[in-house]
Amino acid sequence: MRLGQWISVIALLISLYIMWRIRQVLLLVFGAAVFATVLNRVVRRLQLSGVKRGIAIAITLLIVFVTLAGFFLVIVPKIGDQVQQFTSLLPQGIEQLRTGYEWLQSRIPGRVLEDNRSVSALLQNLQTWTSRLLGNFWLLVSNSVSAAVSLLLFLAITIMLLLDPLQYRRVFVMAFPAFYRRRVEEILDQCEHSLVGWSRGTLLAMVAIAIVSYIGLLILGVPLPLVNALIAGLLEFIPNIGPTLSIIPPTLLALLDAPWKAVGVIVLYLLIQQFESLILVPLVMKHEASLLPLFTVLAVVVSSIFFGFLGLFLAVPLLVVVQIWLKEVLVEDILNQWKGDEKLEKPEQIPADIAQDHGLNKT
Repeated sequence: MRLGQWISVIALLISLYIMWRIRQVLLLVFGAAVFATVLNRVVRRLQLSGVKRGIAIAITLLIVFVTLAGFFLVIVPKIGDQVQQFTSLLPQGIEQLRTGYEWLQSRIPGRVLEDNRSVSALLQNLQTWTSRLLGNFWLLVSNSVSAAVSLLLFLAITIMLLLDPLQYRRVFVMAFPAFYRRRVEEILDQCEHSLVGWSRGTLLAMVAIAIVSYIGLLILGVPLPLVNALIAGLLEFIPNIGPTLSIIPPTLLALLDAPWKAVGVIVLYLLIQQFESLILVPLVMKHEASLLPLFTVLAVVVSSIFFGFLGLFLAVPLLVVVQIWLKEVLVEDILNQWKGDEKLEKPEQIPADIAQDHGLNKT
């Protein structure tokens, strides 16, 4: 290779290394861009009503801050009290679950459960993991300075992107060759449409799941229904994996009252998941981004491995954007435009066994 090519390769490798080192910051910028995109749609709606853009931005940000302030002033104190009860009751629920299993082991005749130590080991590990999780949770809460700085950075980037989105979009488009910039504009429009639709549908699903869970847990008389319902609503943001994890805390707490309540909680959450998958998600996501379940699960797992806790929550919007870019650039603009050998496109040039497998008529 020539010297210029070597310099280009080295510069690319250095750029990739720097991007990897600051991946948390880049992911935070991506999250702010997604949030700014959603808020910008609200600003546009206000502008269509005759409100000037500056005033529309101020109204939108005021709504966001009032919502956050109301959440922290009204709901967070109640959640804090219930979280303290939750941290003290959850180990008791695990211990009672282990006691129930030991009772079942003593009642079943023969050697059905005598040599089965896996469940006991699982319950012991579950108690250890719970203690570590609660310890890490309070460590995370105590380390509020870093969280506050990240939140302020997130809000600052969101506001800057919201004030002049066209300027930042123009800078991004300029990174592409001149002949492809119009196409990039089209792809960005599709990304905006899909992200706004996905965020709207996800928010509706989270609220619906939280309300239904709260009503169901109140009827069953499970302790701490508010915090468990909020956990179910928040974990709805993480598709497939989140709803499955949300069933664990209320089930363990229900064991403290009566075993039948734990069974009722399991049945309740299974019914909620069926309602979500068969009715809620198809209804709210009817015209929004279509994501295959396998790719969604893989995106959540891989993103959490590479980006940690923040990647767990931004995996789906990241998948939405990546899916659109792969579809439009790789499939539409490259693979679909790839002209193969003209002779191989004629049926008479295709081997007989391949033609028969694909139902092609050589005559």
